[in-house]
Amino acid sequence: MNQTRTFLIVAWLMVAVLLWMAWNKEQTAPPVQEIAQALPAGGSAVPVSPPAGQATVPGAPAVPQAPATGPESSATPQRASAVQVETDVLRLVIDGGSVLRAELLTYPQTRDEASPPVLLFDSAPQHFYAAQSGWVSTAGPAPNHEQGFVPAGDARSFSLAPGQDELVVPFVWRGPDGVEIRRSYVLARGQYAITVRDEVVNTGSQPWQGFAYRQLLRGSPDVKRGMTNPESFSLTGATWYGDEGGYARRWFTDYEDGAINATDSNTWIAFVQHHFFGAWLPGEAGGAKNAITLDTDTSSGVPRYLIREMATTPVVVAPGQQAVDSARLWVGPKLVGQIKAQQVPGLDRVVDYSRFSIMAWLGEGLFWVLEKLHGLFGNWGWAIVGLVVLVKILLFPLATAQYRSMAKMRKFQPRMQQLKERYGDDKQKFQVAMMELYKKEKINPVGGCLPVLLQMPIFFALYWVLLESVELRHAPWIGWIQDLTARDPWFILPVINIAVLWATQKLSPMTGMDPMQQRMMQLMPLVFGVMMVFFPAGLVLYWVTNGGLGLLQQWYMLRKYGDAAPSKA
Repeated sequence: MNQTRTFLIVAWLMVAVLLWMAWNKEQTAPPVQEIAQALPAGGSAVPVSPPAGQATVPGAPAVPQAPATGPESSATPQRASAVQVETDVLRLVIDGGSVLRAELLTYPQTRDEASPPVLLFDSAPQHFYAAQSGWVSTAGPAPNHEQGFVPAGDARSFSLAPGQDELVVPFVWRGPDGVEIRRSYVLARGQYAITVRDEVVNTGSQPWQGFAYRQLLRGSPDVKRGMTNPESFSLTGATWYGDEGGYARRWFTDYEDGAINATDSNTWIAFVQHHFFGAWLPGEAGGAKNAITLDTDTSSGVPRYLIREMATTPVVVAPGQQAVDSARLWVGPKLVGQIKAQQVPGLDRVVDYSRFSIMAWLGEGLFWVLEKLHGLFGNWGWAIVGLVVLVKILLFPLATAQYRSMAKMRKFQPRMQQLKERYGDDKQKFQVAMMELYKKEKINPVGGCLPVLLQMPIFFALYWVLLESVELRHAPWIGWIQDLTARDPWFILPVINIAVLWATQKLSPMTGMDPMQQRMMQLMPLVFGVMMVFFPAGLVLYWVTNGGLGLLQQWYMLRKYGDAAPSKA
């Protein structure tokens, strides 16, 4: 197999993978232990009971029914208890039990100078998305995410002052029997992880116990679809993790596959989308066992996606005692550095390089190299060029063998043409004679494909890296390329790519091909180049640089090994 045939392999792989990404959005949930459902029939954003079968305080009264969730109760903030919170990276509206609105101040929606910041959480019914948390008690009333928590003071606006590293936003719920829950939202400078800390204080005469729950609820996201739109291939849906079940995910479009009810330890839950995500992460203690519920909430009259984790072990507080329960809420971009700093097992998978672990591992490795090169060059475009150089150095021995084999095949092309003329339409005899010539002249017919096949996993992994990495969002290279994750606005890189492919083909032998096959191969640079037109500019930059260096190496090998033409047989 010669170099020209590798174009067919590459094109086939590209088409197969693109079709797979577009149509095969399946996920396999891990084996789980079934538990009693926390949701009542019909689905509700407010749990009305703890997980069934859990221990309760002896003599405790039955769990009171949570208030009905009306059509607008989940969408409209309770004005009396809502506060405004602003740090250097976040602007929030918090209503005690819910984060109703979240603006990412350092991430504009577009590259326009007056572009508003990305809005992740929103209380508007048409774009509803909120992070919610509360309690369910078997020993009396408890605050849920809709009612109960109120601001602890008179302040309704909190702002991180210059030089201040931490901001605490306090809320409180006071029960009728001397039970008090003091909730604090703790935000840090430059951080997207918010600590939500509940301190339960029992000054009454009876023991109190409660189950904490945390959930994410959102309406159907507006995602631009299409084979050339990166958002189509970036996971938009729910992901969750537990020590036993591991990492799992489900597209929003697959929610109709049915509810998930599982128990696991050290869990986290998240809603992910292109470049950003919201998640509930383990708190200070970690390792707690939770029931995970994945379902569709219909309590507002409009179907909304729900993912919830609820403690299976109650927090029990005796009279005169207190207890603390905490979690972290992530509201922001998929920043690899900050995600790793949370030290939460499996959380790095929210940067969705692939559903397959080996490809996700390769994507993480490529990003690590890119990040180091970016630190060296200070530009993500030049970091991609540097990555190409490193890959070329790594594959240099294989590439040398490839081009040496191609040079020999080009050198013996007249003799192969003579064999074809001699045997005419007898393809079997022609193939036998050609293989004997390969063996005699020590030509490896598959030597031209191996380096290309080895580079294809790198190519596809890099596609996901460029697609998913928010660090590259709106990142410029030079001149007309002002966003490496978007397509080339002037199609200059795709045109250069076509030219490089055409020149490479001209240097490649077409041994054993009939005129029809040769004409088809002559169209391959155009076909393959057009496929690249709407790919992210960073990916085309990688391919152009890789092809350009390969063309130079091939030209040198042809001069070195293919100058003298052999005499005809």
